[in-house]
Amino acid sequence: MAQTSYMTEEGLDKLKKELDHLTKVERPSISLQIAEARDKGDLSENAEYDAAKEAQGMLEMRISRMEDMVANARVIDESKINTSSVQILNKVKIKNTKTNAQVEYMLVSEAEADIKNGKISVATPIAKGLLGKKVGDVVEINVPSGVMSFEIVKISL
Repeated sequence: MAQTSYMTEEGLDKLKKELDHLTKVERPSISLQIAEARDKGDLSENAEYDAAKEAQGMLEMRISRMEDMVANARVIDESKINTSSVQILNKVKIKNTKTNAQVEYMLVSEAEADIKNGKISVATPIAKGLLGKKVGDVVEINVPSGVMSFEIVKISL
């Protein structure tokens, strides 16, 4: 059973556009590559054919995964999000209690995660540790390098 994925309207639109591109551009392109490789003769020793079939399998798996995500997506009404405690789609400014370094993350669905733009998935250890907490709370979070302590400085939209 597929897992419900909560996301913004913008994130769902982006996912649908990518899925559309994969099905209408990438899929026909790989089918053409397979046909061309097949025309070259003996399939048992045809590396181009094997590579194209493998690429097709990977693409179909990706399309299937994305179709499941779209089918199970639930758009979050951003107007109903509050900032009294940390929840999905909040921007959270946290301070490392050991180094006093501050960083701000927006908690988003896995499909919308983009660390370069400060968007982390709610499935990450840091996000899981922050969910439900309030400004001023200090949380201990298990990360791959050990336990880190963060203070929640600000919660915003």
